[in-house]
Amino acid sequence: MRYEERAKLAGVRALVPLGILVASPVLLVAGAPIRRYYFRHVYRDGGPHILDKERGWVSAHYFVVTNPLLWWLCWPTETLGRLLSRRGPARSDPPR
Repeated sequence: MRYEERAKLAGVRALVPLGILVASPVLLVAGAPIRRYYFRHVYRDGGPHILDKERGWVSAHYFVVTNPLLWWLCWPTETLGRLLSRRGPARSDPPR
């Protein structure tokens, strides 16, 4: 979308939080892997930039990436993943 298309930008800004709220149950349960996969897709090599100031172009991905609601809903699984990675591998044999 171009910067000059104010109506489209306002529509995307309004619909992104709504879409995140609809997906909130999934994001609360499995948000961290989904968010990492999405960021890898958006920032892949050879992919279009989400914000191109020279051409006056902004992608809808920009509003998703910068939305604090997405981070907030993915926070529980991010924290759980960090806690589990610190504990190390689980032992399969019982102690004697």
